[in-house]
Amino acid sequence: MATKTTEVRGPKLEPHQIILRPLITEKATHQSSHHRAYPFEVNPWATKTEIKVAAEELFGVRVDKVRTQNRAGKTKRFRFKKGRLAHWKKAIIILHDDSAGIDFF
Repeated sequence: MATKTTEVRGPKLEPHQIILRPLITEKATHQSSHHRAYPFEVNPWATKTEIKVAAEELFGVRVDKVRTQNRAGKTKRFRFKKGRLAHWKKAIIILHDDSAGIDFF
């Protein structure tokens, strides 16, 4: 009988190291007010369960679901040379119906 092992990627992260910053855009404001979904930039090593636990601990809310996206860095021109912005990870945290919203301001 095989035992299930969890794969650990990178170091153990604290909640403030997992959720880096909120993404404040028009679309994010609409999602938060109508669908209770809040987007954040998160650590690329963080898993969905780590993101859920970190959001519940940092903001004192009850998380229903977490969706993640790995975003590719854009190619940009810097003067006469082409450069590349860093890849990053985005997480959309959907709150439970009985939980209060997250206030950024």
